[in-house]
Amino acid sequence: MNNSNPPSWWTLDNAAKIFPSTGSAHDSKVFRFVCELRETVDPLGLQQALDRTIERFPMYRSVMKRGWFWYYLEDSSLPAQVRLEELPPCYPIYPSIRRSLLFRVLYYRKRISLEVYHALTDGTGALNFLCSLVYEYLLLCHPDAFSKPFPAPPYDASQFQRQTDSFQTYYEKPARRSMGCSPAAYQIRGDRLPRRHLAILEGRMPLDKALACARTRGATLTELMTAVFLRAIHAGMRVRDRRKPVVITIPVNLRNYFPSESARNFFATINIGYDFSQGEDSLEAVLAEVRRGFRENLTEEKMREHMNVLCALEHSIPLRLVPLPVKDVILRGANRLAARGVTASFSNVGKVSMPKEMEPLIHLFSVFTSAGMPQACACSFGGQYVVSFASPFRNYETERVFFRELAQMGLDVVLTTNLPPEKREE
Repeated sequence: MNNSNPPSWWTLDNAAKIFPSTGSAHDSKVFRFVCELRETVDPLGLQQALDRTIERFPMYRSVMKRGWFWYYLEDSSLPAQVRLEELPPCYPIYPSIRRSLLFRVLYYRKRISLEVYHALTDGTGALNFLCSLVYEYLLLCHPDAFSKPFPAPPYDASQFQRQTDSFQTYYEKPARRSMGCSPAAYQIRGDRLPRRHLAILEGRMPLDKALACARTRGATLTELMTAVFLRAIHAGMRVRDRRKPVVITIPVNLRNYFPSESARNFFATINIGYDFSQGEDSLEAVLAEVRRGFRENLTEEKMREHMNVLCALEHSIPLRLVPLPVKDVILRGANRLAARGVTASFSNVGKVSMPKEMEPLIHLFSVFTSAGMPQACACSFGGQYVVSFASPFRNYETERVFFRELAQMGLDVVLTTNLPPEKREE
């Protein structure tokens, strides 16, 4: 980089603005995507692949800076280096004692992991980066395995498209409207793991059978998993807590509603809840309410309305003039208030696509995120559907009930965990 030129910088997108203010020791706002190969990772080859990949993602060279009114990203000359995985999963990236890039690439045996601070990008953006990295790695390490011309890269957006803030592209000033306040939801509690540690439980199952289970019930796979998750949480509730609804927040990829190839954040969330004190606890009853909630909320009109209301706060002149330290306090308070209305989170990233010629070299993809509350993430690749739970609690009863119900549906679930042997379910 030519240091005689002033550094490039970027404002944070609308979704990113809350993360620097609300991170904590129990929720680092970091998430991880994993690609497990069928061979041991070569760290030198992975470093070369990273050097190639980051040239197409210039924002990934940025560091977080504090301004007078907002945080922002500034271009940096810091090198991006692959590392052997040694830290706990989703270990904090920002803030840190040393200024650092907002992502890390890790390797361990056959696994390549990308950990990203959420202010940099969302799940779709991070997955596009990881797929591009794996693409470059396989080309470098298997130069004779692919005939020329080489397979098309899995993500081929222009640099302008990658860096576009799609919230600003599609924002329209909304009619005056209050966001409202959600009723308090049930909160999962328990003995916490040491700070910055997560319990990870990953369940792998055949994708075709999982889809069949959903279709026979007239639901999508995301709807079915949400209903099972709600029931699993309810199974562990004390009687006196059952008057509160169980609410799961679902991230929604706005690229499915508005044309965008952005490698930055471009998502919204919806809340799907069920009040077990007012309705049956059968899967059929819960799933019917979940389906209704998804169909009511997942429309372009609803997504546009939600996006515009959130962006309107950012464009509010009084709020823009508030100094950053005061904004931090306001955003932390707003985040705590919003968290009162949520029990857990479930994110279905969907199908991961790689060139067909490369699929035999890849075993699976998976994803999970740091967790101040139990979080579940899912994705599919090569006929496997992987659901990964991350929790800050020592107890994993909710996860056990979740996978047990899937097994009772006839799904062959293979579990892996980072829990110590004495904590594993027999």
